[in-house]
Amino acid sequence: MTQSEPKRTLILHVDDVGMCHGANAAYLELSRLGTVTSGSVMVPCPWFHEIAEVVGSDTAFDLGVHLTLNSEMPHYKWRPLSAPPASAGLTDAYGYFWPDVATLQRNAAPTAVETELRAQIDMAIEVGIDVTHLDAHMGAVMTAEFCDIYVRLGAEYGLPILLTSRIADYGPNHCFENFAEEAYGRNVARARALGFQIFDMVPETPWVHLDEVGPVYKQKISGVPAGFSMFSLHCNAPGEIEAIEPDHFTMRTKEYAFFREPSFQDWLGQQGLHLTGFRSLREALRKTLSLTGDGR
Repeated sequence: MTQSEPKRTLILHVDDVGMCHGANAAYLELSRLGTVTSGSVMVPCPWFHEIAEVVGSDTAFDLGVHLTLNSEMPHYKWRPLSAPPASAGLTDAYGYFWPDVATLQRNAAPTAVETELRAQIDMAIEVGIDVTHLDAHMGAVMTAEFCDIYVRLGAEYGLPILLTSRIADYGPNHCFENFAEEAYGRNVARARALGFQIFDMVPETPWVHLDEVGPVYKQKISGVPAGFSMFSLHCNAPGEIEAIEPDHFTMRTKEYAFFREPSFQDWLGQQGLHLTGFRSLREALRKTLSLTGDGR
């Protein structure tokens, strides 16, 4: 990159940490290798406490909370921490989170959503994780019904949140059926005014079967534009994921295998990217919020 070229800043981020042991193992290994720079943990999931024990407050790891309101796997489920009544609309007939975002939107009371999200953030902090940011499992908290809560919690806890200027630039937008662009835009404007970094692009794991994943990932990474982007990855070591997600596990395990290859690490270092995590964004945000009187 020459002096005159604009900086291309990228966070290589692993979603779904805590979902299973293989997700934890992949995040830890790739963080230590430096081929991912951040991750986020699903606090209600079965393997949350394993990652909490390993990571603790170790600042070598950049770990946020993957705010979770859906349980999408067919036979591997998780429940709210806040134990809401059925009338709160957060859960299905068996007490698990809804499997999709649209059903959550139709049923969940915003007050119950906020209670649950606070419980997840507070639990992560309570067990000792030095939480660096908040983001959204399946994008659920970015919808019109809940996005104002997302922005407010980010400001209150002094934690960066993941938002793009346009929802079209947010890779996991395939999870949405009914998305109110105008309401989303108002929340983005509010977040920007508070001092949050708004992302230019968030590409994600390609959820298709590929014989060779390398060219696709290299194309996505080399195509990152000037500005601030985050690649939403779902790396997973083999083991239980084959039974948990039989339709899409190959993309998770192939992604993991590719990112741990020394040749990829060498290639990544040649791309002229500024690789970063959320910790520096958190410190900058907290300075801004303290100056404006917003947040804690």
